[in-house]
Amino acid sequence: MILVTGATGNVGSHIVTQLLDAGEKVRVITRNPGGHSFPEQVEVVPGDLTQPDTLSEALDSVERAFLFPVFTGLDAFLDAARLSDLQHVVLLSSAAVTYTTPSWIGEQHLSLEQAVAASGLAWAFVRPGYFTTNDLAWAPQIKAGDVVRGIYGNAAMAPVDPRDIAAVSVRALLDQRVGESFLLTGPQSLTGIDRVRIIAETIGRPLRFDELPHELFREQMFHHGMPAPVIDDMINGLAEWDGKTAPVLPTIEEITGRAPFTYGQWVASRAQDFGPAPA
Repeated sequence: MILVTGATGNVGSHIVTQLLDAGEKVRVITRNPGGHSFPEQVEVVPGDLTQPDTLSEALDSVERAFLFPVFTGLDAFLDAARLSDLQHVVLLSSAAVTYTTPSWIGEQHLSLEQAVAASGLAWAFVRPGYFTTNDLAWAPQIKAGDVVRGIYGNAAMAPVDPRDIAAVSVRALLDQRVGESFLLTGPQSLTGIDRVRIIAETIGRPLRFDELPHELFREQMFHHGMPAPVIDDMINGLAEWDGKTAPVLPTIEEITGRAPFTYGQWVASRAQDFGPAPA
């Protein structure tokens, strides 16, 4: 039995599907079992990683687990795991743990990695960079008009599709890769302007990227509930890659045996999120 935490998320939902396709028995833990639809083969257990009294049932007879990063409550999960039959955990971490200059988000993920590594459990870490799905934040602007407003439109990154993050995580689970860390990027170095152009081409609408004043961007992000340290990390990270080419790593193809999804393929899979097709 494999436990998937964060099973309703961008990565976890694909892990569930891919594990089932591989013929594995899958259990998920969720705070709201009635609020989500899972395939009928999935065993659904009500619970929460931050509520220790729900973990023993979730971990019963589980041999391997995909662990979604929670910045509070991890110790309780690891304590329960040590008392169960859990043998191997794959933690979703972040590429930010590898950055030369420490960031708030990198420090949070690094503390999780250190806790898992010290737990005595066999482990593997999956460290993706920028998620393609982060660009769904542009969807309201695209639905409302033809302009995407942001900062550092010429800053490059290599967005990675959650389907590929899931595929590497699944291989780490099934192959029981122990003590390994997988740094993931997408297959293309793309600026914000590049990505808006690809969205426009894919959905068949004219779009352009406009630069916002940094303070206005900061205010908007804070208004949408993003913590100030995360906003600072975002701005600093974009500034660092302004006018540069982002590194592209072969990890996904090496682990899965297939090419990673391109940004255009991801947009095509989520085109409805960016609004109706042109009349």
